[in-house]
Amino acid sequence: MATKLKKYSYSYGLKIIAFVIAITTLTSGLYLMFDTMIKTDGDLNLRVLFEDNYYQSNEFHYDVESIASDLSQLINHYKNEEYIKEGKTLNKDYLEERTQNLYYEFTSNSKEYNPNLSETENREKFREIYKTQIDNIKNDMIEDDLKEFNNIKERLNNKDGLIYFAKYGEEIFKNSNNITSDSFKNYPSYVFIENNYVSGYPEQFEENNSRGLYNLTHYIEDSSSKIYLGFTDSYLQPQIDEWQEDKKAIEAVANKVLILLVIFLVSFIYLIYSAGRKPEDDDIHLSFIDKIYTDINIILEFILIALWPLLGILPFNNMSMAIKLFIPVTALISTIGLLLLLSLIKHIKNKTIIKHSVIYIIGHKLFSFFKDVYNNGNVAVKVVLLVIGYPLFVVATFFMFPITIGLAAYLALRKVKEFNSIKEGVKKIKDGDLDHKINVSSNGEFNSLANDINSIADGLNSAVENEVKSERLKSELISNVSHDIRTPLTSIITYVDLLKREEHDEKTNEYIDVLDNKSQKLKVLTDDLFEASKANSGNIPVNLEKINLVSLISQGIGELDDRVQESDLEFKLNTKTKDIYVLADGKLLWRAIENLFSNVFKYALNDSRVYIDILENKENVSLTIKNISAYELNISPDELMERFKRGDESRNSPGSGLGLSIAKSLIELQNGEFDIEIDGDLFKVTLKLNKSE
Repeated sequence: MATKLKKYSYSYGLKIIAFVIAITTLTSGLYLMFDTMIKTDGDLNLRVLFEDNYYQSNEFHYDVESIASDLSQLINHYKNEEYIKEGKTLNKDYLEERTQNLYYEFTSNSKEYNPNLSETENREKFREIYKTQIDNIKNDMIEDDLKEFNNIKERLNNKDGLIYFAKYGEEIFKNSNNITSDSFKNYPSYVFIENNYVSGYPEQFEENNSRGLYNLTHYIEDSSSKIYLGFTDSYLQPQIDEWQEDKKAIEAVANKVLILLVIFLVSFIYLIYSAGRKPEDDDIHLSFIDKIYTDINIILEFILIALWPLLGILPFNNMSMAIKLFIPVTALISTIGLLLLLSLIKHIKNKTIIKHSVIYIIGHKLFSFFKDVYNNGNVAVKVVLLVIGYPLFVVATFFMFPITIGLAAYLALRKVKEFNSIKEGVKKIKDGDLDHKINVSSNGEFNSLANDINSIADGLNSAVENEVKSERLKSELISNVSHDIRTPLTSIITYVDLLKREEHDEKTNEYIDVLDNKSQKLKVLTDDLFEASKANSGNIPVNLEKINLVSLISQGIGELDDRVQESDLEFKLNTKTKDIYVLADGKLLWRAIENLFSNVFKYALNDSRVYIDILENKENVSLTIKNISAYELNISPDELMERFKRGDESRNSPGSGLGLSIAKSLIELQNGEFDIEIDGDLFKVTLKLNKSE
């Protein structure tokens, strides 16, 4: 017990010592800077620490610029006394302003003003009446310019050791007869401003020149202007001595402040490390001052920072009072401020910097209340709570307005993120990704909506799977039935053929012809049905190779020449080149095209034209077949693509209604596209096939 008490006393004593050292060093350092600032008339020029000599200093720069400015005023503006007396230096804007004030007085108070006259007439009358006053204003301004002209000359002549020469046109101002540049180079230091360039001596001046003295060129009007400045030892030495004294004084203060700063930082770092700690454990222990809420603590810190200059360093009208007040006021404010800062550090260590704040406590309680109501209410209740509750919350927490805005923006962005998640999920499901799940973390309306959409997607997925399974079973059934029909149908066709070879009476021959016709038609239907089933199921092997589409079409039309002649159709093949290659299976491609030609022979209007266009672009090759239908096409393209669907609703035309469906399936097996368009009686089929490199 005694050992623990001893450790506690030792630790507590170290903290007090470190605290006292921190306050002492901080107060002393600030006092040193304050005292130096008073001794330098408020000009604490820290840049002198980084200057090696007077010629690199701001003081030299300001002196040169001030002299150049005065000489520029003389040669460019005032020129000479006669020039000023002639009124050529008058500030026309200022003269106009004062004249306008007289005119306002004339219009308001003078009986001579006649509102019935025009503005020009009143102005002429005003100039006649107020001529004396206007002349007095001009004379006063001329007198002021003469005074300033003489003041500048006197100011330049009072600078002991300064030699100058300034020229602009015929105007020259100088205080020496040696006005050549070589004569000025005999002085210990000189500055030349001419030809839009600034040069000077010694070398340190050139270093300073790179930091700003080039701006002196704006004091000369053009290339004919020049300003030469020479500085003798009698001018330079007092300035150099004063600069050196200032540098030594500021260096001494800077060294002391640096030492105090190091000591302060060491003690401050120890206070940060030891804040809230006790020797017996690693927990963070809070004291009575730590009960102050952290946001109020921060506000108090800013108030102390604002009070310090008001109480400690502003009474410059009484320097002795300022010096007496500075140390106690600074020590008091530093003590309170450091205690508050260490309290914040304890809360940071304890991870309660946010939770132990008025903002968090009020916000958390309000948020929890509204969250409970929000999660348990319907949409109308939630909207009303948001519309009414948030403005009230902002008013109640006006002192932390930026935080409440940030909180609202965070919650709004969170809801927008949930909405976008639902929106993207619906798009994916719409595009066919039925396995996609929308995840929303909250328990509100968006979560319920997401779950409902996920349920719909599950239902759609199940329906699609059932539809695919049903379609597969249907295809298998059609394929199996077609295969089973083929065997007895082959026997029927064979026996009908045998019967046709025997001699029969006329009536029997008619029956045999009917049997032959129907059996052949049934065979065609069975073959088409079987092929449609295979094509739709994708069980047909595909061998993709390089095919010359133009040659294939030309050769096909030639082979079908007999049918072309019978139908009285005129086929027109349009292509820009004879060689257009596609990547396709030759047999399947011709089978699809043959189905399309067969469709043309069955349904195209006699004595009409059939247009076949082959176009090639960067991505694919398109084959378009267009013809005029003999039947009225009062049917949509999608409906026409259905199996067993024909162009004539009466079904009197030949065919099974499977040709287009088979052609579409065969083209899609070759990675192509099949499209139908109907415009009145115009029937148009477009095939798109991949190009062969």
